[in-house]
Amino acid sequence: MSSGDRMDRSSVAVMALASGLVVANSYYAQPLVAAIAESLHASDTTVGLVVTAGQVGYALGLAFLVPLGDMIERRRLLNVMLTVTAAGLLVMATAPTWQVLAAAAVVVSTGSVVGQILVPFAATLAHDTERGRVIGNVMTGLLLGILLSRVVAGLLAEVFGWRGVFVVASALMLLTLVLVRRLPVVAPTAPSRYPAVLASVWRIARDEPVLRRRMGYGALTYASFGVFWTSIGFLLAGGDSGWSDAQIGLFTLVGVAGALAARIAGTLADRGFARKQTGVFVAATAGAFALIAVGEHHVAALAVGVALLELGIQGTHISNQSLIYTLRPDAGSRVNTAYMTSYFLAGALGSAASTVAYLTHGWTAVCVLGALFPVCGLLVWLDDMRRPSESPVPSESPVELRSA
Repeated sequence: MSSGDRMDRSSVAVMALASGLVVANSYYAQPLVAAIAESLHASDTTVGLVVTAGQVGYALGLAFLVPLGDMIERRRLLNVMLTVTAAGLLVMATAPTWQVLAAAAVVVSTGSVVGQILVPFAATLAHDTERGRVIGNVMTGLLLGILLSRVVAGLLAEVFGWRGVFVVASALMLLTLVLVRRLPVVAPTAPSRYPAVLASVWRIARDEPVLRRRMGYGALTYASFGVFWTSIGFLLAGGDSGWSDAQIGLFTLVGVAGALAARIAGTLADRGFARKQTGVFVAATAGAFALIAVGEHHVAALAVGVALLELGIQGTHISNQSLIYTLRPDAGSRVNTAYMTSYFLAGALGSAASTVAYLTHGWTAVCVLGALFPVCGLLVWLDDMRRPSESPVPSESPVELRSA
């Protein structure tokens, strides 16, 4: 596919669907903790380690598998990852103990970074005039996979039990294997030794100021995501009118606004608004916490606040991606590794800080903390807007890969 060709719509659809189906694997266990604990004769706290194991696995995948997208032909890489993930899901379905379940969850979540390989792949294949829209569409599929996974897990568990959820998930990975065969074959851009490819991630982040700024915007908004979603369960489940697990799961569907934002932000980015709209989306993230604070006693305000929060976070995310993937066309996967690693770590930081804030000072402290991160991002944006345009200029030479 040449740089003058527009990306085939079926390829975009395949990438969006595959991203959603695979990322869902990391979230199926969350609403099933109680059922798994009862079945395996373990405590909820112990089985909760399965969810933690999944987070560890995803972090490992970001750091050590995503860079391979520049080193190994991507369709071949995806085939291996999907096959291993399908096998891991079957182990989860048949796990006799929670330890086996947790070990398999690490494998499955490590493979669930497929979407983080597909997004830069899509950016590479897309024409310059459609890159933002294509990224937005693929990210919409990924976000819908996250949003729907918990609800789907609950519904499947009602019919087939918790083990059946992972059997179905494994079958979906085999379906995804068939789908990715429709994607084009593109030669790898970094045919080098693996240690050298990993080391080049840090050199890219060091040498690209636009990437570093965009990592900052992403980190400061996604930290708010961790702040909110970590403590919302405490709020909704507390008190005499506490919500059930099913109601809390359904409430997460309010976040579909994030999927809508992905499409809007991508389209606007293609029209040259990525830099300006960043400030709007970061401000929306901060402002959402005013409604979320009121939402402690008013569900309608909470719902609107969550929708605005998701719109702000995902709008910022897509704006960032529309810029960073043009920096090093030969190193899209490594650029994504640098960006998403900081993104993920910021979310973990926000999550940890949120628990402390809620347990010590309640919901108001959570809202202040959640707003503080994007307010800092807004100050950075105001400073950036006084500087010359940050429109990225693609590197004229491949990333230097040094032997390790």
